[in-house]
Amino acid sequence: MLLAYRYEGLDKFIKLKLHLQPKSARFVAAKVAMDGLIFGPLDLLVFFTYMGFSTGKNSVQVKEDLKRDFLPALALEGGVWPIVQIANFRYVPVRYQLLYVNMFCLLDSAFLSWVEQQKDAAWKQWFTSFTSFKERGGQGKL
Repeated sequence: MLLAYRYEGLDKFIKLKLHLQPKSARFVAAKVAMDGLIFGPLDLLVFFTYMGFSTGKNSVQVKEDLKRDFLPALALEGGVWPIVQIANFRYVPVRYQLLYVNMFCLLDSAFLSWVEQQKDAAWKQWFTSFTSFKERGGQGKL
């Protein structure tokens, strides 16, 4: 239900506050950007936090899992969701956007579960190396 308000709210905000014409390239770009920048990270935070607590982990374990999984998932989803949402916001009427996106949410949940189950996979180390680099004050090699 909240997603329906999310899409309707974004639609109204962009039409009324940004004065962009629905379905125009600028309208779609603004809606995709706002959805991805505001809700993308929030959705991942909620997903990984919920999954951690629902499997019996404590807050320290959930925080460590978030450190490990958040950036890789955000980067990978950042390449897929904008494409899905461009089609959604350009071609699907607002009242059906939730149905359209829920089909992809099912696939996304499976993907995020896979990411979480990868634990400390080698491909995740590449993403976490940036965090380690920053924590060392930018010194040393990646």
